[in-house]
Amino acid sequence: MQQPEELYELDPAVTPDVNGAAMLVHLEGFMDAGAAGRLVTEHLLDTFEHTTVARFDTDRLLDYRSRRPLMTFDDGHWESYDQPELSVYLLSDVGGKQFLLLTGPEPDHEWELFVAATRSLAERLGAGPMITYFGVPMGIPHTRPLGVITHATRPGLVTTRVPLPSKLQVPASAAALMEFRFGEAGRDAIGFVVQVPHYLAQAAYPTAALTLLDSVCEVTGLDLPALELREAADQTNTLIDRQVAESSEVAELVHGLEQQYDAALASSDGELLAEGEQMPTADELAEQFEQFLAEQQRGGDSPER
Repeated sequence: MQQPEELYELDPAVTPDVNGAAMLVHLEGFMDAGAAGRLVTEHLLDTFEHTTVARFDTDRLLDYRSRRPLMTFDDGHWESYDQPELSVYLLSDVGGKQFLLLTGPEPDHEWELFVAATRSLAERLGAGPMITYFGVPMGIPHTRPLGVITHATRPGLVTTRVPLPSKLQVPASAAALMEFRFGEAGRDAIGFVVQVPHYLAQAAYPTAALTLLDSVCEVTGLDLPALELREAADQTNTLIDRQVAESSEVAELVHGLEQQYDAALASSDGELLAEGEQMPTADELAEQFEQFLAEQQRGGDSPER
């Protein structure tokens, strides 16, 4: 019988006891509208010093043919290979408070063993609550505050400001299975899902990342400044507003979303998950923004960092 501990390797030179610190989790490959989760993860690794605590066996977990790693060929020979890494890092905020970050490609294989391994690792390190975060496309305007859907393994861990259906079925993810299994084992786990305007879902949208980061800080007490993300958000919003101003059709469609948002907010249930026929379609908005966003991605004004 395979043991979860066989799936990862702890760095023998790093044996931290994080004493209940949060373990943030972002796995690439699942839904992440606006690249919100990716931007948060990149910001944390770029801003704060970090040490690799553990590495997972990607040869066992990944299907390389479904998402091939990159190699560089230069001057008649293979120069480098971008080996995929699925690792746990130890970081500290500006006040020295520790937290963990598990990130890398979402496993293609052995989900249950992977989840058991992450639980084993969390217990060995003395980690506290697990926190996942990503973006989901919604029929909302970029001119209104972004909502955050929250869920957790037990009542009282978080409160949600966005009403949800009492029951729904969605495609599974490794991170969602982690939360489910952690809850079964009596461990705390929390999920944050930021709502991203669907016409911006394919672009990097730093405003969504900031919203996620604020939620993480609120529940963990971490002090995680985000000056670069805020500057990127301001730049991105300026570009979006310029495009809206230059197209009466786009402005009309965004205004329709604003009216729907405001009406839903004023209603008794505050329900923002309106039926599709009550709003401009994603295709209508995406068509107007597609060329603009593509030009920004190619031209260096992209919000991607």
